[in-house]
Amino acid sequence: MATGLLALLDDVSALVKASAASLDDVPTQVAKTTGKVSGIVIDDTAVTPKYVVGLDSSRELSIIFQIAKKSLLNKVLILSPAALLLGFFAPWAITPILMLGGAFLCFEGYEKVHSMFSKSHDDTGHGTGEQPQIITPEELEKERVKGAIRTDLILSAEIVAITYSTVAGTPLLNQIAVMLAVAIFITIAVYGFVGLIVKADDIGMYMAREDNSPQLREVGHGIVKFMPVFLKVLSYVGTAAMLWVGAEIIAHGIPFTSHALHDLEHALENVPALAWLATVVVSALAGLALGALIERIVKIVRRLF
Repeated sequence: MATGLLALLDDVSALVKASAASLDDVPTQVAKTTGKVSGIVIDDTAVTPKYVVGLDSSRELSIIFQIAKKSLLNKVLILSPAALLLGFFAPWAITPILMLGGAFLCFEGYEKVHSMFSKSHDDTGHGTGEQPQIITPEELEKERVKGAIRTDLILSAEIVAITYSTVAGTPLLNQIAVMLAVAIFITIAVYGFVGLIVKADDIGMYMAREDNSPQLREVGHGIVKFMPVFLKVLSYVGTAAMLWVGAEIIAHGIPFTSHALHDLEHALENVPALAWLATVVVSALAGLALGALIERIVKIVRRLF
C-alpha cells in the first residue's frame, strides 16, 4: 500500500515537473508562432483602419475597442477550443477549413480591387442612374464593425490554426497556454497599433497648437499632412495583403503549389528580400485571379437560386 502510494506520488511529481518544463517553453513558442503569422498580422493591421475612416473621430477608439474585444473573444472562446477539438477528433479537417478561409480572403480582396476600378469608372459620369442608398451614421458604424469582425474572424482563424500546428505535439496544458498567450499578445499589438494609426492625425493637431514650440508644431503639421496619404497607402497594402495571405493559405494546402512556392523562394534564397517580394507578388496575383473566379461562381449561383 505504502509502496503504491509512493509510486503514485512519484508519477504526480514527474507529471508536474514535465508540465512546468513545457510551460517554461511558452515564451519561446509564442515568439516562434508570432513570426510564422507575421503576414496575417500585417494584413489585420493594414485592413482594420479603413473601417473607421470617414466616421465620427470621437467614435474611432470605441469602434476599435469593439472590434478588438470581439476578436479576442473569438480567439479565446471559439477558435482556440475549436482548434483543440478538431486537432483531437478530426485533424484532417483543419487544412480544408483554412483553405476555405483563404478563398474568402481572395474573394474579399478581389471585390475591393474591383470596387476601386468601378468607382473610378463611375466618377467619369457614366453612372447607372441608381439613387445612392441613404444610411445613418449609426447604421454605417454597425455595418463597418460587422465587416471588420467578419474579416478579423477569418484572419484570427488562420492565426489560431497556425499556432495550433506549432504546438500540436506538446502537452495539452502547454497548447492552451501558448494559444492563449498568442491570442492576447497579437490582439493587443494589432489593435493598439491600429488605435495609434487612426488617432495620429488628432495627435498631430494637438502638437500643432499655437501654444507649443515651433519645432513641435512643425512635427504636428507634418503628421497631419502625412496621415491621409499613409492611410490611403495602408488601404492598398491591406487589400494586397488579403490577396497574398489568402492565396498562400490555399497554396500551402495543395502539395504542388506549396512545393512551387518553396522552389521560388529557394531559387532566390541568395537575396532574401527579393525572394519574399517575388512570393508576395505571385501569391497576390494568384489570389486576384482566384478571387475573380470565385466572384463569377457566386454570381452564377445567385442567378440560379
